[in-house]
Amino acid sequence: MSEKTTRPALFLDRDGVINVDPVEFVTKPEELHLLPCSAEAIARFNALGVPVIVCSNQSGVAKGLYTLEVLEQISERLQQMLSQYGAHIDAFYYCPHDDADGCDCRKPKPGLLLRAAREHAIALEKSVFVGDSWRDIIAGRTAGVKTVLVLSGHVKPEMLDLPEMQNHPPDHIAPDLKGAMEWILHQLNSSE
Repeated sequence: MSEKTTRPALFLDRDGVINVDPVEFVTKPEELHLLPCSAEAIARFNALGVPVIVCSNQSGVAKGLYTLEVLEQISERLQQMLSQYGAHIDAFYYCPHDDADGCDCRKPKPGLLLRAAREHAIALEKSVFVGDSWRDIIAGRTAGVKTVLVLSGHVKPEMLDLPEMQNHPPDHIAPDLKGAMEWILHQLNSSE
């Protein structure tokens, strides 16, 4: 098996992990506000050659709040903002559906991670998924990756005792992506 098919990746949810989690949705590029600590961490993973892949639910498309074209523009804006920190995302995977659609890509289902791993020759068992909700943690666990819950988005420290969080504990909890960086690097390095 070639090295390429066994490489680990860093999977990231978008809102609350890379950018500020809005009250509702980011519906246009100018509403996107980067978390600088995340940009710095992404730049570090980029410099180490670790693929950084976004896997994010975007039900605002299904709700008619924005189009797939606008979602692409938001991703382009995110890349522009990250580039100011010497960072970039290697690939974006979005679920544009709502819960009622019954798709296999909407987290907590693992479809986005599985597709990304297949298309980028990623070894899931060597990878890490960072999210800000129980949906992210379940999707990561189901896909077979290590999981990190960051408290920079949806879940706040006072919510850690809620049943949904207790029933789906992550492998690690950190204040934000930068705060999780050393733990993630240890996981990625120990899997080599």
